[in-house]
Amino acid sequence: MRLYAALISLSLIWGMSFMFIKLIVPIVGPWGVVFFRCLLGALALFMYLLIRRRLQLIRKDLPWASLITIGVMNALIPWGMIALSEERITSSLAATLNATTPLFTSVIGALFFGRILFQKQWSGIIVGFIGIIFLIDLDIQELVQGDVWGILPMLIATGCYGFASQFTKKNLKDVPVDVLSFITLTIGAVGGGLLMVLFGDGGIEFTFLLQRDILISLIGLGVFGSGLAYLLFYYMIQKGSAEFATLVTYLVPVTALIWGSVYLNEVITFPMIIGLLCIFIGVYMSGRKANREVNSIKKSA
Repeated sequence: MRLYAALISLSLIWGMSFMFIKLIVPIVGPWGVVFFRCLLGALALFMYLLIRRRLQLIRKDLPWASLITIGVMNALIPWGMIALSEERITSSLAATLNATTPLFTSVIGALFFGRILFQKQWSGIIVGFIGIIFLIDLDIQELVQGDVWGILPMLIATGCYGFASQFTKKNLKDVPVDVLSFITLTIGAVGGGLLMVLFGDGGIEFTFLLQRDILISLIGLGVFGSGLAYLLFYYMIQKGSAEFATLVTYLVPVTALIWGSVYLNEVITFPMIIGLLCIFIGVYMSGRKANREVNSIKKSA
């Protein structure tokens, strides 16, 4: 139940991320989005580690090569690609394309990480993706006519997520979740800052950042959408599986729909309800393997 609670909590947090990015990217640029969300998330986790007296866990003997790889592949590149994407396509289409993450995770895991996927897992992934199509009432013509330079970065981002999730499960399962999250965001902040300056995003007017909507978006995206979110995400990878953790991308459009209904008075249609049911069924079917893995580990311990 804890895994599913973490999954739902993370989907609620990330459900607003695409709206936040859409609001922020015109002000700070794509790499500015990466820098600020990683910086604020890292600062929040630094305070957490400081209060919990866990900073001493950041040691020289940690697998730093693997940690740097994850910082680049799970924060710097994908978050930059998402921001670049949302300069050209809608946030709803970006969230939908983000739902291809479980597919990339499963395929990459099977091809490069020796993961064995059962028929029920594949079925759950397919059912969940069908639910996404129902949920947004996807217009195929919109997808075909969409800016390829807006769609391609999103697919690069989801591919990075798939690789990073499998890589984390295999190589970083012994690194504490809070330490892993802090280092990931710190590396993302450093890389984002350098790229922000390199690509000319560093000349922003910082007075814009003091506007209420921008400030709320930055805090929401950084402290909650990055700091707290990665605690939950890495927890699901380590206690469950990479495939289970990335199923959150199926739920993100669901929570985005809920937020839109509550705050923007958007109408929930019958196809959307069908989509919700398909997604929940898909998450349950795909997640059962993760629960069996956890139970087998406990029995063998």
